[in-house]
Amino acid sequence: MAEIGLRTKMLVRDVMSSPVITIREEEGVDEVAKLMKAQRLGSIIVTDNQGRPIGVITERDLVTRVLSENKRPSDLKAKDVMTSPLVTIKPDETLSNAARKMSRLNMRRFGVVYKGELVGVVSSKDVLAITPELLDTIQEKARIEGGETASAENSPMAGHCDRCGQWSSRLRETEGEFLCEDCRGQEPDEY
Repeated sequence: MAEIGLRTKMLVRDVMSSPVITIREEEGVDEVAKLMKAQRLGSIIVTDNQGRPIGVITERDLVTRVLSENKRPSDLKAKDVMTSPLVTIKPDETLSNAARKMSRLNMRRFGVVYKGELVGVVSSKDVLAITPELLDTIQEKARIEGGETASAENSPMAGHCDRCGQWSSRLRETEGEFLCEDCRGQEPDEY
């Protein structure tokens, strides 16, 4: 792949959300909630007066630090409820390293910083969104490297037969139905 100019690794910059919606640390929590609702966000980055990212407010922060303590959002500032410091990652970091770091730190999102500037946000949801395609690619690569020529459609599966309902470890797809060996041998009008 590298010979034709394709990268073999997925990077944070490939899936991050950008541009980043931010709010100043002195804004009221009620304004934070309004902005999160208007932008349909589960979190928002908090910046200082110079625009530097200093923390993040998540839906969980609002629940645990405001609602559960019966505090009025209009009485609080963003800096009072944010999680700080903002954990960051570089845009050229691999997605697998980002996912490991998220798991190790028990975090769902990182600020993406390039040359000291906040350029995006990457979340576990961003990583999960591409996982099915990555799994398909890995499986296809394994088939090619293993010299396997049988297509996935011809590989037996386990489950309940669509015609008779019996469990079989040898189901095969036939004309849009998953059928056991017995039902594959029958004509449709015989059952």
